[in-house]
Amino acid sequence: MLDSFRERKLEVIEVLVRLSEVARSVGAATLAERVDADLVKKLESDRFHLVVVGEFNHGKSTFVNALLGQAALPIGVTPTTAVIHHIVWGETPIAKVVLASGQEQPLPFEEVKSFATGGARSDEPVSYVEVAFPAELLRERIVLVDTPGVNDLSLTRAEITYGYIPRSDAVLFVIDAGQPVKESERQFLEQQLIGKSREKIFFVVAKSDIWSAAERAEALTYVRSRLGALVKDPQVFAVSAQAALAGRAAESGIGELVEHLMRFLAEERGRILLDNALGEGLSAAAVLGRGVDARRRAVAMSAEQLARRIEMLEADLAGQAETIEKRRLAIREEAGAIKAWARRDLDRFCDDVVRQLPAILEQASGDDLRQHLGPFFEHSFREWAELETREIAAALEALGERMVALVKDDAHDVGKRVSGAMGADLKAPPIEVDRFAYDVGIFAVLSLGMGVLFANALLGGLLLAAAPALALWNRGRTEAEIKRRALELGPVVLREAAAKVGPKIDEMVDEFARRLDEWVVTAGEELHREVIEVLAAVQTERAAGVVDQAAELARAALDAGRLGEVGDRLGALKRRIAGVEA
Repeated sequence: MLDSFRERKLEVIEVLVRLSEVARSVGAATLAERVDADLVKKLESDRFHLVVVGEFNHGKSTFVNALLGQAALPIGVTPTTAVIHHIVWGETPIAKVVLASGQEQPLPFEEVKSFATGGARSDEPVSYVEVAFPAELLRERIVLVDTPGVNDLSLTRAEITYGYIPRSDAVLFVIDAGQPVKESERQFLEQQLIGKSREKIFFVVAKSDIWSAAERAEALTYVRSRLGALVKDPQVFAVSAQAALAGRAAESGIGELVEHLMRFLAEERGRILLDNALGEGLSAAAVLGRGVDARRRAVAMSAEQLARRIEMLEADLAGQAETIEKRRLAIREEAGAIKAWARRDLDRFCDDVVRQLPAILEQASGDDLRQHLGPFFEHSFREWAELETREIAAALEALGERMVALVKDDAHDVGKRVSGAMGADLKAPPIEVDRFAYDVGIFAVLSLGMGVLFANALLGGLLLAAAPALALWNRGRTEAEIKRRALELGPVVLREAAAKVGPKIDEMVDEFARRLDEWVVTAGEELHREVIEVLAAVQTERAAGVVDQAAELARAALDAGRLGEVGDRLGALKRRIAGVEA
């Protein structure tokens, strides 16, 4: 089913390669490298990522083994020892450990299972284990990602939710046929998965062989009903991994699931991938049009005129640096202000909860404290974090949009000056908010729900810290002693959690500011650098020998024609993939 996608991908790559060739002919080497690296090579190497998610002990790894056709991955590891596994195509089974630093360490394939169950580990944190395996499913450039249980409240869970799932091409959410759609699963789906992956979730009911034929229809109706309250028309597949591994493929349900996945990847995810590449190609072609015009005009200049134009543009670029630095300073100042008021809000939140604590303790019984003190802290902290980070995201979005508007104005002025230097009507580079958002990642801040991330990463520690106060109940202490201890520990627990959240907020804002700063510099210098690069290429060619002006003008006209053809082809492919025309 992926054959048609591969054919379209090769066609898109061919046109992008031609665009890169035109850029090199014109002398726009930087743009050519960008097309090669960001578009061509990315398309050539791109893989479809299928992320398998579900609660611990629901049969995820057994299901992945069934997809592979063999028991290649460890089964029965505990949440505390489980690691993320990437399974990729390989002629022979091999494995490696990828550390948090990016360093890779070879791992004998026969040791993969013992490694996952707590065998020899590096002192450095492990990011994931990559396993290469000769399974037909993987041959189609598919990566299977087997994850630990999402009911393990840990940083790994946060990494799955905010790292793997948004970047995945499809999410396989595994449900246990023996206890389908538990409340904890419903909450995870509703709060953390649906918003990011609504259109790409497939529900796999594992261990379906525990149902009799009579029970199967009723059980699937129940599962679809429960999931239908969260997702419109949920895609539900009942599978028996054990049947597949035992060679009973026809009754396993795996074949139907794989067929559906392949169609989805080819028709939906593949289309998005190619459409994005074509959009980037069209933008690059529009930028290159200015370079073609600059080269045509440069050919008609004398060596002295050409040198003067380059000198003028470089001087103007140096002057532009002052404007760019003003924009960068504004970014740093506003980012600092956002971090400062976020810290103040965090302090006020802690103060408010601490003020409420005596009244809450006074009204509660010892048994209530034992059951509800931890959830009270969790709810309060989660609610504050989600509201606060939405405000932070809105402030960052506003900062980004202001910078876009300012850089647009700057680029317009630059275009006028460059046009004056070249004696041409050169348009400023198009700068759009959507493109900026893609580059800087502002939508990641808005859509990933950073408040939930904070809650997931930190609340486990919060509840552990509260445990000593709650444990007093089990030691036969009086209710008064429990309340006194809770009053002492509550503020400490809260401020310890806040001490972890504060730096995390700073990190989020700083990362956004860094990306925005890089974008401002790049966008602010783009038109200057492109024209200077083309002029310098003409100058270098002249220095290497006598230039035939007529031949150079003919070459410039040829480049313009080739660029027009490439642009038309990119546009036609984009319309065809979007289904606008056949």
